[in-house]
Amino acid sequence: MSDESLLFQMVARMSMAATLAFILSQAKLFRRVNYRYVSWSDKIKLSVIFGLIGIAGTYVGIPINDALANSRVIGVMAAGLIGGPAMGAAAAVIAGGHRYFLGGFTAFSCALSSLCEGLLAGYVKKRYPNKPIPWWLALLTGLVGEIMQMGIILLTAQPFDQALQLVNKIAMPMITANAIGLTIFMLIIKTTIDAQNRVGAIQAQKVLRIAAKTLPYFRRGISQESAQAAAQIIYQYGGYHAVAVTDTHRVLSFIGAEADHHMTEENNFTKSTKQVIETGEIYIAEHAREIGCNHPGCTLKSAIIVPLKYSEKVVGTFKLYYTVSNLLSQTDTVFAEGLAQLFSIQLELAEIERESQQAAQAELKALQSQINPHFLFNTLTTIISLVRTKPMLARELLLKLSEIFRFTLHKTGKEITLEEELNQVRAYLTIEKARYGNKLTFKETIELNPNIYLISSLTIQPLVENAIQHGLKPKENGGTIYLLIREDMDFIEILLKDDGIGFDLVKMNPLQKPLEGHIGIRNVHERLQRQYGKRYGLTIESIPGAGTTVIIRIPKLIFMDGDIDAENFDCG
Repeated sequence: MSDESLLFQMVARMSMAATLAFILSQAKLFRRVNYRYVSWSDKIKLSVIFGLIGIAGTYVGIPINDALANSRVIGVMAAGLIGGPAMGAAAAVIAGGHRYFLGGFTAFSCALSSLCEGLLAGYVKKRYPNKPIPWWLALLTGLVGEIMQMGIILLTAQPFDQALQLVNKIAMPMITANAIGLTIFMLIIKTTIDAQNRVGAIQAQKVLRIAAKTLPYFRRGISQESAQAAAQIIYQYGGYHAVAVTDTHRVLSFIGAEADHHMTEENNFTKSTKQVIETGEIYIAEHAREIGCNHPGCTLKSAIIVPLKYSEKVVGTFKLYYTVSNLLSQTDTVFAEGLAQLFSIQLELAEIERESQQAAQAELKALQSQINPHFLFNTLTTIISLVRTKPMLARELLLKLSEIFRFTLHKTGKEITLEEELNQVRAYLTIEKARYGNKLTFKETIELNPNIYLISSLTIQPLVENAIQHGLKPKENGGTIYLLIREDMDFIEILLKDDGIGFDLVKMNPLQKPLEGHIGIRNVHERLQRQYGKRYGLTIESIPGAGTTVIIRIPKLIFMDGDIDAENFDCG
């Protein structure tokens, strides 16, 4: 047989390796393979598969002088180029061991060369761990590997004259055909991985785009309103024939084909939906019977149903439908799982936010309960002492006290105008001034219109109380509280200054560590930051013996006909 004829037959048999490469690239197992990492369990499976490809290359070999001109090396070296030395060696043991037991004077030489070529390909992979093997390197590796095989045959096969005659016959055809075959094999694999990555990237972009549009709705929790909005967005951008969202008891939204009867599934879900709610596992229905809809004539033929979870507890489902059987693909599954995970995260964030708001309300109530009892007791004592001597003042104090408690009852936790907050502060100071007399002086400067700007209730009053109790009360002659409110370009600044005893901020900073009796400062600061963002809140300046200044910074929120308008408000 001439070299040209042998080369032609080798090239013809090489097409089998290319066909196997294409079939392998479509397998689910191979879709998990990427350029950076192959798991050990997948390496074992792939080693067996590539070893079997090597065996197939042996069986289609061409008998030459009690030996075989074959394409076994393609499967072995492809294993090494994809999974590294261990995978190349494992595939070589399978394919080379099989060749050894077939016998012939080159049996040992072929088995040894298979192992060496598998390790060579694995070493090349180690040099390119995080990127695909370029075609020219696959070609060069195949050439070197086959030249090495010819050398091993000459060194180990006996008799030498027969080995030399064989190498002269098969060297050029095998080196050329197998190097080209390995290159084609790796190009097919690379093309498949690249296509898979492109599809994944497109799906990821679609998931993120849909997630960005649905985020504001699911952040409110799972409800009919949020489900309806989310399903509409997914139906618009996802390309599915129907989209549905449920909680654990009823269908919250169903948009698309067969919406009429599926929206009436209350307490009577399809069996597939019930299974997902019970197991918490994704369910893929490729045929109508697997969906389990009992409505006659339902056109929905395939579906993906994914659980929505909060803290591993199923709180609902997210469903994608087609009206054609077997239309679902791996990309649909990845898309559905990705969206469901993002939705679940948003639901958890919504719950955390709700719990945070509840905690803030509880904290505010705790602050009120701390302030009110001793304030009420002291005020009533003062009023009782004034009833006979100064009845008109006692009456005024009673009115101010009722005003304070009416405010506390109706305005707690709400945003009010600065004027309302100032009225609360003035009412409180009227009562305190009746107690302390000339020991307490209050001066205010308001450089803006307090009727148009909003502030969180109980922001200034707790700080005024703190200034009196811890700044002025310990001084024998009392002192003065100065209040200045002014506006900047994008925020409002409130300065509350007293000339009391002050304190050492290095030793005790109430914003960093709660101090006994100073809970109001920390509470106000944290409430403002939770509500408006980290750039807002309190700063404190204090000099022992000279007084304390608390600076409050809040965003410019304008109250206009019952609506709130923000100027440069950034909650980040």
